[in-house]
This record gives sequence, C-alpha cells and structure tokens, in this order.
Amino acid sequence: MAPRRLAVLGAPIAHSKSPLLHAAAYRVLGLDWEYGRAEVDEAGLEAFLAGLGPEWRGLSLTMPLKRAVLRLVPGGDQTVARLGLANTVLLDGRPALFNTDVPAIVAVLGEIDPERPSFVLGGGATAASALEALRLLGADRRIVVARDPRRARRALGDLATEYRPLEPDALIGVLPGGVVVSTLPGGVDAASVVPHRLDGERLLDVAYDPWPSPLGRDWSGAGGGLLHGLDMLLEQALLQVRVFTAGDPDVHLPDEERVRAAMAAAVGRDMEDS
Repeated sequence: MAPRRLAVLGAPIAHSKSPLLHAAAYRVLGLDWEYGRAEVDEAGLEAFLAGLGPEWRGLSLTMPLKRAVLRLVPGGDQTVARLGLANTVLLDGRPALFNTDVPAIVAVLGEIDPERPSFVLGGGATAASALEALRLLGADRRIVVARDPRRARRALGDLATEYRPLEPDALIGVLPGGVVVSTLPGGVDAASVVPHRLDGERLLDVAYDPWPSPLGRDWSGAGGGLLHGLDMLLEQALLQVRVFTAGDPDVHLPDEERVRAAMAAAVGRDMEDS
C-alpha cells in the first residue's frame, strides 16, 4: 500500500516549518507518511482539492486559504463554525474541517487574569483565533489594536469588545498582569505601543522569524515576559497530527511527550527553556 500523503497549502508557502514538524511526529509514531508543501492560492484551491486521490489523508492550511476552504468543504468543528476559519482538513471519506489554532493559543497562554483586559495586535485571521482563545480563557475585555481599526472591526465584529489604533498608549490597561497576543508580521515596527516599564506582563508573539521580532525585543527590554511563536506553531501542529491519525484533536497520541519533543527538536526549539 502506498504511503498516506499530507501537505501544507498556502501562498507563499516556501517558509513553512510544517513539513519539519509533521515529519518528526510521524517518524516517532512509526508511520510511513509523506508530508509536503504546495503553493496554492484561493483561485487554485478548488482544482487542487478535486485532484486529490485516495492516498491523501489530510491538509494543513495557511493564509489565504483559512476562510476560502469553507466554500468548498462543508462541515467543521464548533470553532470553525463560530469563526469561519479552518486550518486543517481531514480527508477520510467525507472531508471535515478543524481549527487547531485556537486550542494551541489556549495551551500556550495557560491561565490568564480575567479581571485584566487582554489585547490582540492585528486584525486578520490569526487575530480572530487569538480573540476566541482569550474568550475561552475567560477574558471579558478583548481589545484589538490595529493599524486600521475600522477594517479590523468589519473583519472581527463582536469577537472583540473594543478597537484601538496602533499608536502610543494603545496598551493602556495591560498593567498589571495583563496579556497581549501579537499577530503582526515579524517585520512590522510596533515598538511605539510597548509601555516603558513592564512587570512580567506576557506577550505571545505569533511571529517567529526573525526571533525575537522587533516588538518582542522591545517588550522583553521593558521587563515583559515573552512567549515564543514557535510554541504556538508546534501546539497547533501536534493537534493536527492527532486529527490526521485519530480523526479527533482531543485524542492523545501514543507516547505524546516523545512526539512533542521530536517536533520541537525539528525546529530548534528546546522545550526545557519554554
């Protein structure tokens, strides 16, 4: 029997670390599965899906496909239905959609102080997942800080409770004990929003190349705690492996900690330091 096939799709896709993460997981699990990558944009997604054979087990999706796939594949988990975003396609009989970004952010952030406002920088698809993760963690005040707050409001609606422009003092209220999730590209200069003095307030910077980003560097320099974007990437990939192997993101893998360690090593992330 031919190996099962999987791939990550998006445009651009050459930078993706998903093949490294998934290949490491399947080696530990003893599965002879092939995981590649394919440059696919919105216009080409329908034809790509139509051309898949029975050997295909699943797909990981990056931008700009996380919304577009819902027009082509019916049926998804509750998070997909709420956000209109999917990053995982299980191809086993009738295709099914999942969103593993939200539980990955939940896992990386852990507990938060629901009495403090939580902030999300950026207004795209990852910002939507971050807002949903914060809601699940109990955050009542979820503030989006974006270069174009009106556009962000149109995209995100009531996922956030407040919208602010990306400018100095945008993070008023983060002190003490607050949390910020940045979904901005790593090269964006957002240093102006960093408070001058922090006391361990956490920033999850989803961007991981370069690391730290200018924002992350300035955040750490002001005394804040910095959570690595690779940790979110790893967690969402681990959940995808669960989907692809068991059909369910809640079903743990055999020897999961060894799988996690192998995936972390594949992208140069030392979990003992995380």
